[in-house]
Amino acid sequence: MNAKQIVEKSGFSGDVNDSSEILEQHSHDASMFEIVPELVVFPNNSEDIKKLVKSVAGNKKSNPSLSLTARSAGTDMAGGAINDSIIVNISKYMTKIGTITNDSAEVQPGVFYRDFEEATLHKELMMPSYPASREMCTVGGMVANNSGGEKSLEFGKIEKFINELQVVFSDGNEYTVKPLTKKELDNKIAQNNFEGSIYKHVFELVDKNYDQIKKAKPNVTKNSMGYNLWNVWDRETGIFDLSQLIVGSEGTLGFVTNINFKLIKAPKHSGTLVMFLRDISDLGQLIKDIMVHRPATFEGFDNYTLMLSVKLFFFFHKRLGWTQTIKLGLQLLPSALKLYRGIPKMVLLIEFTGDTPDIVAKKVHQMRLDLQEKGYGHESLFEEDETEAQEKKFWIMRRESFNLLRQKVKDKHTAPFIDDLVVNPEHLPEFLPKLRKIIKKYKLLATVAGHMGDGNFHIIPLMKLEDPAERKKLLPCMREVNELILSYGGSLSGEHNDGLVRGPWLKDQFGDEMLKLFKETKDIFDPEHIFNPHKKANSTWEYSQKHIRAKF
Repeated sequence: MNAKQIVEKSGFSGDVNDSSEILEQHSHDASMFEIVPELVVFPNNSEDIKKLVKSVAGNKKSNPSLSLTARSAGTDMAGGAINDSIIVNISKYMTKIGTITNDSAEVQPGVFYRDFEEATLHKELMMPSYPASREMCTVGGMVANNSGGEKSLEFGKIEKFINELQVVFSDGNEYTVKPLTKKELDNKIAQNNFEGSIYKHVFELVDKNYDQIKKAKPNVTKNSMGYNLWNVWDRETGIFDLSQLIVGSEGTLGFVTNINFKLIKAPKHSGTLVMFLRDISDLGQLIKDIMVHRPATFEGFDNYTLMLSVKLFFFFHKRLGWTQTIKLGLQLLPSALKLYRGIPKMVLLIEFTGDTPDIVAKKVHQMRLDLQEKGYGHESLFEEDETEAQEKKFWIMRRESFNLLRQKVKDKHTAPFIDDLVVNPEHLPEFLPKLRKIIKKYKLLATVAGHMGDGNFHIIPLMKLEDPAERKKLLPCMREVNELILSYGGSLSGEHNDGLVRGPWLKDQFGDEMLKLFKETKDIFDPEHIFNPHKKANSTWEYSQKHIRAKF
């Protein structure tokens, strides 16, 4: 039987589609890869997913190419949600927002974050993972990638906001995963079933290799490389939390069917200090001096991003509409006059929050005074906005650059293959010029923007990947950039995860022994390898390279 026959025979009640239009639509995401699936299905509920998993598992031996890959909005930049078998799109029907309390919310994975945020803000609450793609992505994709963003500087990534998950494992049954005491863990291990086997073998793996695993965690504030084995078992607290392993696993360990998020009180007011840097030689110390003030958000983008935003300014109308674009242009004029001495090396956006406008205004102004007293005003310019209304123009440049770069710009396209690096901020004055030198060496048109307080940067080159000469740049450039990142003890991915682009580099990031533990983790959960193949520990560059998009 083919994939469609297998699904139809399973009792699946959702939509089944193998039209050329739907297959093409699901053959790519926001990455530079393309794989045409055999079938796309849209489950109605978790019962449909259970049927899919059981059916695929039961037919895997007779049809080894069968697999299931979860997908929702398709904003993944690493190629994590594409494959050549069955794509399971949960964004059509699994879109219910459940009960929202004063500190938590139930939600299905296909809900768009923008809708979820609207519902929580109605109660003056929020789940503060704030990815650049938040207007387009779903909460399921955010869990799969362990998403972060602007607000993770203050609040952390998705991993910190999970109460519990409902997950369908490879036996086709649905389970609740959440933090457990050692006694609760022992009760799970004592079960004579597949769930008990998972708990038993994961605990043994983590406990046996405890020190090695803890040491392997990259010494940076953000990481989405590998499986989060270091977050699962804490000997000091006695807490075992399997949900921490599911978060960021890119759907390779099971299907998340329901999420219970922790919520926090939403900030009432915000304001921003904009800093234009003409010299980045003191950037490491500057970041330290800024972080003393504990900003809520600390973003930045380089002169190339600024110039590209100006050059392609009117592309913004596709996202903002002409009225907002014209308004944005008028807002930029006073800033442009300030910058008559030349384009700054970097633009920094330092945001503060508070319960009243006066509190915010004082924080913003004090930040400016302290920086000027420390001598940063000599080669810098400031714009102070206690409401963020005036400086919205710069936030739009930072936030919309992702959307702008996803669009075709003349004959070049986004090629996110070195797009999510993390190094500790104190290394940035040395690191950034070396990074820019590599980018220049390979003649790439690329912007550098990111989360300054975390040292997390997004570099998204624009390339003509149809050109074989351009494609040949990918591997050597990636190798040089990755070696540079690792030489500073960084992580190859802070937020965007492994997918097809970074999975092949797990050995470089962690070494042979940790790669072996990642493979064992996959085998514990998914012994038949039915979930999202060629990702995480089972990635190879040979496979990924074969699936770089040939046309756009």
